[in-house]
Amino acid sequence: MKFSDVEVGKRLFVGCGSPTALKTGEDEVRGSAFIEGPLQVGNAGDFGSIEATVMIGNDTNDESDNPPRSLHVKGNTRLQGDGDTSYALNVTGGSAHPLYVGGDAIFTAISPTLLSSRFSVADGRPKPFDIPHPSKEGWRLRHACIEGPEVGVYFRGKLKNDNIIELPWYWKDLVHMESISVQLQPIGAHQDIIVKRWDAEKIEVQAKPGFPINCFYHVYAERKDINPLITEYEGEDWQDYPDPNYDPRKTHEGDRVYNDPAFAGPPNTVTM
Repeated sequence: MKFSDVEVGKRLFVGCGSPTALKTGEDEVRGSAFIEGPLQVGNAGDFGSIEATVMIGNDTNDESDNPPRSLHVKGNTRLQGDGDTSYALNVTGGSAHPLYVGGDAIFTAISPTLLSSRFSVADGRPKPFDIPHPSKEGWRLRHACIEGPEVGVYFRGKLKNDNIIELPWYWKDLVHMESISVQLQPIGAHQDIIVKRWDAEKIEVQAKPGFPINCFYHVYAERKDINPLITEYEGEDWQDYPDPNYDPRKTHEGDRVYNDPAFAGPPNTVTM
């Protein structure tokens, strides 16, 4: 049979089964439906085999507005896995990010605490890396990142029989020239080496007359392509940081601007 419209005044049953949740007799729920499954909704070609009890594809109906989502739920939702697959929830795809949570979240398998609290704890701890030991079997090697009041970069090397340290060509666009500092370590003998002058492209050094220059160097500077750190601010935790571009609750990852003019300022380290 083929109908243009079907109206069911009480209940709809498709397949075999007696769903106790929908009740029977005088207690049966008006407007309820039971479908034994499998059930496919949306584009007929989206599924080539039975992959789930309910399979929802894209809307390709030429009489529809073809919304961008296959499923939109209003109201609280619960997903209860049963162990038949590796993941109770498997999220893939998405033009920007596979998963977006517009609020906080609790992951009890890790620890019964909010993710924001975990971030706060992580921010307060050292920033280590931990790898298999490169020289001792059965051991591990653990180092930690150095911390400071700036987003800094460095350039190091050895200078011999020359008085010019050529900085990377892109430093002129990457760092504040007025934040540059230089350390020189003479090799082999005291050479009275000094920094004579510098800019964002090169460092000119000078040694005692008659002494060939032979030294190690470290050059440090603060990045200018992003805003300087706000090192002290009023608040209870990291979420109170004034620049919203660092808070995933306030600014979506794709919309963050780390050189936002509203939070621009001079470098935290000034050497000139």
